Parts: sequence; structure tokens; C-alpha cells
Amino acid sequence: MADVKIPYDIYCKLILYHLLDKAEEERDIKAFLRKKVDSMAKREVYTKSKIGETEEERELYRQKYLDMVGMHADFRW
Repeated sequence: MADVKIPYDIYCKLILYHLLDKAEEERDIKAFLRKKVDSMAKREVYTKSKIGETEEERELYRQKYLDMVGMHADFRW
């Protein structure tokens, strides 16, 4: 299993939220976690686009990655 790194300030907010019941930290934590999960998903799809089993599979993941990052279809090759 891979390690997931988070910034120190988010770590502190997680501690405050879970141990001291500081609900005001929830918005920042959720925003960071959404961004982190999106980043991890993009990285996984990008990796599959480079090391896929077949050329068709690599192209499928390449197109999916370009969709995820918001690359307009007219700028793709």
C-alpha cells in the first residue's frame, strides 16, 4: 500500500476535528481531501496511460486523463 502525504496544517486540523470536536475545521479538511483524492485518481489514470497492456488500453486511459484535467478536444493530438 502506498503512503499518502498531507501537509502539517491539515494534520493539525484533523487532530482538532477528531480529538477536540472542532467542527469549524471540517470544511477545510473536506476541501483538501477532495483535492487529494482527485489528484491521486489523475495520477493513477496517467500511469495506466503510460504502462497499459495494449496500445488501445493506453489510448483509452490517455483520453480519460485528458478529460480529467480538462483538456479541450480541439487541443488534443
